[in-house]
Amino acid sequence: MIDIRKLKELVKLMVENDLTELDLQDKEETVALRRGQPGTVLASQPVVHAAAPSAPAVPTAPAPASTDSAPSAPSDADDGMIAIESPMVGTFYPAPNPDSDPFVKVGDSISSDSVVCLVEAMKVFNEIKAEANGTIAKCLVESGQAVEFGQKLFLIKPN
Repeated sequence: MIDIRKLKELVKLMVENDLTELDLQDKEETVALRRGQPGTVLASQPVVHAAAPSAPAVPTAPAPASTDSAPSAPSDADDGMIAIESPMVGTFYPAPNPDSDPFVKVGDSISSDSVVCLVEAMKVFNEIKAEANGTIAKCLVESGQAVEFGQKLFLIKPN
């Protein structure tokens, strides 16, 4: 099983370098990561050794991000706002269950310890805290949406 810290580092490198796909393999495992599309794929599996060696990787330029998944350019209205970012790849949920009210709504005052949402990763629901004081100004994702490491989830106006 791949170490979650290694996986987070790989996702961080993908985001920093605007990569949409990454395939790695060693003697023990294979990891394939794809981002920027609904239904982000994360896969890890044991390697089956073949008789013939694999072809060397050919460097390619990263594919341009589509306008659907690319974050919008910061507008003047977003100046001075603090972003709450996803600490992991997963699925965003604004409420503890479908029948409950969301943890926070636009206009709510929050503290750094306030839980603002859940991100599900590998069947584990992780509480995401604001880590800043302020007022929720904007929610940038929808319930059930796949989110990436470092993706902005909320904008808050600091107090």
